[in-house]
Amino acid sequence: MSTNDNKLPAALQASEEDIQLLLSAQCHLGTKNCDKTMEPYVWKRRADGIHVINIGKTWEKIVLAARILATIDNPNDVAVISARPYGHRAVLKYAGFTGAQAIAGRFTPGNFTNYITKSFKEPRVIIVTDPRVDHQAIREAAYVNIPVIAFCDTDASLKFVDVAIPTNNKSRHSIGLMWYLLCREVLRLRGSIPRGPTGPSGWDVLPDLFFYRDPEEIEKEAADKAAAIAAAEGGDAEGAASAAAAAVSTEWDAGNTADQVFNAQPTGAADDWSAEPTNADWAAEPTAAPAQDAQGGW
Repeated sequence: MSTNDNKLPAALQASEEDIQLLLSAQCHLGTKNCDKTMEPYVWKRRADGIHVINIGKTWEKIVLAARILATIDNPNDVAVISARPYGHRAVLKYAGFTGAQAIAGRFTPGNFTNYITKSFKEPRVIIVTDPRVDHQAIREAAYVNIPVIAFCDTDASLKFVDVAIPTNNKSRHSIGLMWYLLCREVLRLRGSIPRGPTGPSGWDVLPDLFFYRDPEEIEKEAADKAAAIAAAEGGDAEGAASAAAAAVSTEWDAGNTADQVFNAQPTGAADDWSAEPTNADWAAEPTAAPAQDAQGGW
């Protein structure tokens, strides 16, 4: 699975660190099923039935996809899509670094075909995390002739997919790392960041930023941090932890102003629903009530 025998230029060759990252994130482990179109990317099959993906071809396709994306003048013409929760954070970070437009979560039908909708988009290329989950986006892209780049597992169908990047798209570490490597390669080809090892001399962003994080994990981390700060200052650790948990919960809660209206205390004023409005016409003069006759009739 070495990349030394491919035809990439020396600058685009995968370093030993990149290969170790791919292996540690288990990007090479596919599924027990293998689609006919994905057979060229499979290196071998293990005794337990798991197909092993050729890491060299994975890297070649990352470079190919990055070279395609780097040629697009307007970065906003690239749409990155992930309906799978493990890819939400990754596509948002990719869009933040490269200027693409992200669709994280459910893909609204008609995004690419119905120009009346408010979310209508006309991208020049789209990148999807999983062809099986993002099938609606791929099908609509095929209707309007939009090229598709997809991270494909061994059981994925390559129908309407133009550039398939073979990788494990079931693990959150694998998904995050693949988006990270693609983002880094695009920025390198654009000249935004220098080539070199990750760190102060190169790109100081780590792959952890692209990994999916559970909301409960974030809340626990915030509580631990608040407790550590309180312990250092000699304050109340439990109070600080509860305050941090409340802050995290309010951050994740969108907040509904209607709840404040319904929970408001009544004013005490008695409303008479049968009463006539005091002045229906703002421009008209108030009219006096008609006088009754002597017998009490109208």
